[in-house]
Amino acid sequence: MNDVILARALHVLGVVIWIGGVAMATMVVLPAVRRGDLGNDRMRSFQAIEHRFIWIARTAVLVVGLSGLYMIVRLDIWDRFHMAAFWWMHAMVIVWLIFAFVLFIGEPFILHRFFPQWAHKQPDTAFAALHRVHWVLLGLSVITILGAVAGVHGWSLF
Repeated sequence: MNDVILARALHVLGVVIWIGGVAMATMVVLPAVRRGDLGNDRMRSFQAIEHRFIWIARTAVLVVGLSGLYMIVRLDIWDRFHMAAFWWMHAMVIVWLIFAFVLFIGEPFILHRFFPQWAHKQPDTAFAALHRVHWVLLGLSVITILGAVAGVHGWSLF
């Protein structure tokens, strides 16, 4: 059972790094970029920070996904996906899938292609939209974390 303990520890560590980074970006970095606190070239400021964190976030998301899947297989808890009381497991998978898509497909193939032009032409609108998306993702993440922590300790909505 030590392997499950290690998997859970890695899982939680990955979530802390990943969602902690989302929280930092949403509540601190993006407001500073939007106000121009980090320089007049908002796109350059944003990219400087994003380029430093993207691989950290991608690694954390991979660790969370692999450790989560390992625990599901090792503990044979697939049946929980058929029970409403374990809604938070569905939420974890959905949030993970959204972020995996954003980090591995959306960011490199869509955001990098279209956002710089949009930010150059309409910086206020572009960064406001990016900030709103971050708030939505952070909100979904926080609800999922609260539900998962409460759920593993026996609390249920159903």
